[in-house]
Amino acid sequence: MQPPSSSEPPRDAATSPAVEHVADAHELLTTLQKRIGQHPELAEAILKLENALSILTVKTGGLL
Repeated sequence: MQPPSSSEPPRDAATSPAVEHVADAHELLTTLQKRIGQHPELAEAILKLENALSILTVKTGGLL
């Protein structure tokens, strides 16, 4: 059996909680948007969280 590939970037322990918080906030805001309908500020907050999650995905090499 071969050891895990060393080409994978190390998972940053500090990034993992950030990813979880962003994902949780995104889920909460999306649920809220479904309840109250469209609102410009709510849509902007969701978009910003999606952008942050994308950045974290790139920085962690997709290891979320």
